[in-house]
Amino acid sequence: MRSAIRCSISATIIRRLLFLTLAVLALASPASRLQAAERPNVVWILSEDNSIHWLRLYGYELGVTPNIEQLAADGVTFEHAFSNAPVCSVARTTLMTGILAPRVGFQYHRRSKLANLPPGAELFPALLKQAGYHTTNNSKKDYNVVEGDVWHASSNKANWRDRPSKDTPFFHMQTTTLSHESSLHFSRQVMENEKTITDPAAVTIAPYHPDTPTFRYTYARYFDRMRLIDEQVGQIVGQLRDDGLLEDTFIFYFGDHGGVLPRGKGYVYESGLHVPLVVRVPENWRHLVDRKPGSRANGFVSFIDFGPTVLNLAGIDTPRTSDGKPFLGKGVPAAEVDKRDESFGYADRFDEKYDLVRTLRKGRYRYVRNYQPFNPDGLQNNYRYLMLAYQEWRELYEAGKLNAEQRLFFEARPAEQLFDVETDPHEVHDLANDPQHVATLRAMRLRLRVTEEAVADLSFYPEPDMVERALDDGAAFSMKHRNEIASLVDLANLQLRSFNDARSSIRSALGSGDPWRRYWGLIVCSSFGKQAAEFGPRAKELCDDPELLVRVRAAEFLGIARLSDPQPALKSVLKQSTSDVETLLTFNTVVLLRDHYGYEFDIKPGDVNNKGGEVSRRLEYLGIAKPEQPKRATKNQKKK
Repeated sequence: MRSAIRCSISATIIRRLLFLTLAVLALASPASRLQAAERPNVVWILSEDNSIHWLRLYGYELGVTPNIEQLAADGVTFEHAFSNAPVCSVARTTLMTGILAPRVGFQYHRRSKLANLPPGAELFPALLKQAGYHTTNNSKKDYNVVEGDVWHASSNKANWRDRPSKDTPFFHMQTTTLSHESSLHFSRQVMENEKTITDPAAVTIAPYHPDTPTFRYTYARYFDRMRLIDEQVGQIVGQLRDDGLLEDTFIFYFGDHGGVLPRGKGYVYESGLHVPLVVRVPENWRHLVDRKPGSRANGFVSFIDFGPTVLNLAGIDTPRTSDGKPFLGKGVPAAEVDKRDESFGYADRFDEKYDLVRTLRKGRYRYVRNYQPFNPDGLQNNYRYLMLAYQEWRELYEAGKLNAEQRLFFEARPAEQLFDVETDPHEVHDLANDPQHVATLRAMRLRLRVTEEAVADLSFYPEPDMVERALDDGAAFSMKHRNEIASLVDLANLQLRSFNDARSSIRSALGSGDPWRRYWGLIVCSSFGKQAAEFGPRAKELCDDPELLVRVRAAEFLGIARLSDPQPALKSVLKQSTSDVETLLTFNTVVLLRDHYGYEFDIKPGDVNNKGGEVSRRLEYLGIAKPEQPKRATKNQKKK
């Protein structure tokens, strides 16, 4: 009897221990809300380098995509989906981390060093993997952060069909390269001999582009690429149907950022950031989505939100390290999503071309803050200018054959711009100086300032300094230095005042013991140009500053304001610099002053100490690495 009682007690204890063990394991799991077998599958189909402006689904009739349109009929079309960055590596890293790049330090394309994610942060498919999902990627990654253990398979052969059992839920990411920028790197011979399906005469040319046969052919060719993308979408959907998985799988189709005709990829206009997004909702999981099939969502969603959305559909909580929030799934009412009306964007370095631009799209308005307004959009970027349309656009500019809207791309920009995207979808009519929009401008300026303060934007330190000091844990570094960063932003915002109002603060910055205040004081001087001529003597002194990048900005200001020859100071930096990115920044100024301000530079291979990284692109363009290649004669040089 006692033995039986003991056995009964032991069994009870074992059951309780087993229950407690399972409960602890469930709580420890990042996917504690659902069992693996109860989760939907998710497939992402990304097309490279295309914005909404190439799909019939968004009102562009030549963008014929019946398979994508069928996804929309069975799901949701998002009217306002945005990449946070207009270029591959930055956009994709934002997408996979749910983190705004300037907060951690992965905002430069291509990276000079991989950034570490904050403690506890991971690329979101890693969380799916830990929760029992089979994760596959076919096949582009291009991340600017340390990746970690993310994929079961990542190659051009990776597929959900390789999962261990039919009951294993999966996340599959597929990138189609057919619309990549390189698809428009055709020759004149190709243009003359290969006809397009789309009639070039039928395309509508954006007002900022010249209406030429080259541009019409390029437009038509890109519309043809969308047809090929649509075929690939149809093939993937067909595979899911054949496998009996279609009604258990959410399918996301979207562009990995905007592009790719000139002024698309690489630029924070609608053409560079506003992407198509269609989500097919499977029949067996419609209860997770508070929208009807065929509906269109008006709320704003950004790449920081995509990962949290997939996690939410899978029953996994959004990590605290994420800057985004779900837009589909349990606990996400459609009415709440449709109230969202804001997206933040950023543009820094693209290969060898530097800039610093921040943008806020809020409601119908896009506000653009150009922190280095003396850099024209059209500043040389070797890869961009492989495209015939880019080359022709610049040639027409230099020949004086463009109208005012078409010339803007090659000219210095205002420090801030404001566009009403509803009435001016191509963003060519700047409202920043319109008296009727003063209140809107101030509100947008303030909202961007609040966003930047929350982000603690690391780009206000020059890239070489950021790489050296911040990338071990950029998030912690930016928070620790947020007050210092805020003071640099305030200094940069002197560009928004009149020169008389800014004068005393500029003088203080140029005399500061902090090299980055001197650095930003000189950038502000360059923004004012000749108005700031009284600071020329101080700038000449700073051409011998202990910090090499301060010398670069001093020479840049002296050259832009035409106060003295910038070449000696810049050559001294090139001779002394031991940093790839420091040399690259210096060459950015050399190209700017040569191509857009008419200066001659006599730089020989022996004048450059560091030729690593992206520097080779500038050496090639300037004819330093390959001296047999003649330099391109610029408009200003021809005048001389």
